[in-house]
Amino acid sequence: MFEKDLKIAFLLDFYGEVLSERKRTVLDYYYNDDLSLAEIAEEIGISRQGVRDLIKKAEEELRFYEDKLGLAERFRKTQDSAERLLTLLHERGADGELKRAAEELAETVR
Repeated sequence: MFEKDLKIAFLLDFYGEVLSERKRTVLDYYYNDDLSLAEIAEEIGISRQGVRDLIKKAEEELRFYEDKLGLAERFRKTQDSAERLLTLLHERGADGELKRAAEELAETVR
């Protein structure tokens, strides 16, 4: 069975623009629109196996970019840190400029 790796949808947000239009479209259909391989094949005019091969190649390409650049992982860590900072400030009853800066940071990375 061909199982979806939902981390790919996250990587698609970061690196989708560097993929060919065809690969980006197929991944978008598969991960964001939740189309089946058969539906995608019909939509773009290739075989189911062709769609599967395109998905696998595009996924490998996205993983390659993430392995080399690490942007998605850094973004996730920044989100986690911003939320943690905001939680700590709320727990300690902080207010003022520091709290507003933390809220702005957390909102920026959401």
